[in-house]
Parts: sequence; C-alpha cells; structure tokens
Amino acid sequence: MISKFFPWIDKAFRDIDKRDIRRTKNIRLIPDIKNRRGGKLSYGEWAHVIGIFQTVIYQTLENKTGNHILDIGCGTGLLGISAEPFTADGGTYTGIDVMTEDINFCKQHYNSANYNFIHLDVANPTYASDQSKILKPWPVADNSQDLVTALSVWTHLSEDDGIFYMKEIHRVLKKGGKAVITFFYLNKDYEKSLPKRTNHIGRFHNTNQQTWIFEVSAYGSKNWFTISSAQTPEDAIGVTEDGIKMLLTSTGLTLEQYYPGNWKEAPGVFFQDILILKK
Repeated sequence: MISKFFPWIDKAFRDIDKRDIRRTKNIRLIPDIKNRRGGKLSYGEWAHVIGIFQTVIYQTLENKTGNHILDIGCGTGLLGISAEPFTADGGTYTGIDVMTEDINFCKQHYNSANYNFIHLDVANPTYASDQSKILKPWPVADNSQDLVTALSVWTHLSEDDGIFYMKEIHRVLKKGGKAVITFFYLNKDYEKSLPKRTNHIGRFHNTNQQTWIFEVSAYGSKNWFTISSAQTPEDAIGVTEDGIKMLLTSTGLTLEQYYPGNWKEAPGVFFQDILILKK
C-alpha cells in the first residue's frame, strides 16, 4: 500500500530529477504516481521500460526521424515517451486506448503538436466492460503508419478480438512498415519454464502472487489461454505457437524478430515477449 505522503515525495523527487536530466530528455514526461499505470508503478521501472522500448524502436525503424507511429493501448503514455525521438522532423504519434480516463490524461499531459490521442469505444472485459460490444476499426487511414506499437494489449485480447485487430495493424501499416507487439508467447521456452514455477516465486519476475501458468482455455480456444486466477479471461491471455502462426497467416504479416520475455524464468529484454512484425 502506498503511503498517503508518497505522492508529495514523488512530486518533489520528480521536480528535482527533471533539473538534473542531461542526456535522456524524454523521461521528463514520466507522469506522477497517480497516473503511472499499466502494471508498472515505480518511477524507476517506467524509466527502465521507456529505455528498453526506445532501443527496440530504434533497432526496428529504418528511418530514425519523421516517423508516423500508432500506439495501441497507449495507457498514460509510456510508449509515447519512448517514441518521442523518432517522431521529430515531421513525424506524428497517435495513441489509442479504450479507457477514457487515460486518454483524457494524455491529452492534458502530452502537449506536443504532433501528438494525438483517441478514445476507442470498444468493450474489453478487464478495462472497459461497459463500452460497445461491436469491434470497430481504428480511425486511422490505410497504409499511413511506419510503426505500430502495442505494449501488453494482445495479452488482454480474446482470439476473435486479437485476429480482428491484427488485421487492423496490417491495414494501417505502410508497405514495409513494422509492428512491435508484446505477448505471453506459449512456445517451447514457456514449456521448459513450467517446472521452475512450482515454488510460486520466480527468480526473474520476482512476485509471489502470480506464477503465469496459462492452463485454462479462453472461451474454448485451442490456442488462447488464461490463468486459473483470472476473473475474466482477458485479465491475462497467452497465445500458443500455433496461435501466433494463425495471426500471421490471417493478416499477411511476417515475423521479423523475437525477443524472449523474462516472465519465462530466464533473462530477457523485457518482462513479456516482444515480437517484431513486418508488412
């Protein structure tokens, strides 16, 4: 539980820290603790993950500036901070999310003229259960984006929703455009990791609350699974190798790079698996 005094401590720290930033100016945009969401609360972890994805985006993009970047499930802007250097010189960043609160925050917090935020009125049982049950295309032009990012989005989508929105990625990307998507990827590395989870405390994910065993079919799917403690399947979704192949086959995207996640009880670039896809 966060002390009632911590928000004041956090603000004082961030104010001082901003004055001392020398070579990583985009971290000035890290929100206050009240608006740090998406499974990452601490200032240090936000800065760490921003750096990870700034590096991944750099390695993924051919052109380093002037890019048009679409961030799905933007939350309160973590990947928007990572993307900032790559939208300079005529580029744009568009964040889309189903949570009205997060979009309203982003519109107030990120005031760059080339940043735009859109609320998508589509239901998600975990994050926006009271919204429209009808899947809707993103209000983004065909073949317009150099990069699509989605941090912990397909980890909360059912099979039908995951396929629908993977097709949307293909639609909005330019030819040769790429996508950086995170998954709980249930491949052979996952199978090998299962014996390490019996003590309920993983060496790398450092939690005694979740062992990340995807043993329950999500809505009867053969390739989309959830964890036994989930109140709704979309709380945590893992996708098998066959499921990933189906996503790619149904969209025409190809897998260009795979970074294993450290949730599998082995060193990794990030907690979840990162897949780099190409149109």
